[in-house]
Amino acid sequence: MESALVQARAAAEHGDIPIGAVVLDSAGEIIAQAGNERELNGDPTAHAEILALRRAARARGSWRLDGCTLVCTLEPCTMCAGALVQARVRRLVFGAWDEKAGAVSSLWDVVRDPRLNHQVEVVFGVRAQECSALLRDFFAQRRH
Repeated sequence: MESALVQARAAAEHGDIPIGAVVLDSAGEIIAQAGNERELNGDPTAHAEILALRRAARARGSWRLDGCTLVCTLEPCTMCAGALVQARVRRLVFGAWDEKAGAVSSLWDVVRDPRLNHQVEVVFGVRAQECSALLRDFFAQRRH
C-alpha cells in the first residue's frame, strides 16, 4: 500500500485526485504502478487502476493478469472493477471505501458477482484512515 500511496501523492502534485495503484505479480513484486492522470492527460479513463493494469499487461506481454494483485488507495469504480474482472486479476487490496461510486462493496460488488466469468478475491480497509485522509485533505485544499 505504501507504493500506492506514493503514486497517489504524485497524482495530487499535478492536480489529479490522489488515487494510486500498483500491480504485484504472484511473487509479490511490483510490475506496474500509476496514479490518476485524468487531469494530466484529459482522459476520463485514466484512473490509476486502469493505467496500472495497462502497464502490467504490457510488462507481462499479455492482457491476462492471472495470479496478480492490484493494490489501490480507493475502492474501485464500476469501470475499474470491470477491468479487474476482464484482466483476470486474482486479488484486489484497497484502502478507503468510496460510498459515492464504489463498485466492490459500497454500492455494488462487481468483482465478486457470481454471474460473471471471473471473481476477484478482495481485501479491504488496508491503511484506510491514511488513504481517506489523503483524499479529504486534497478536497479541503481545493475548496479554499
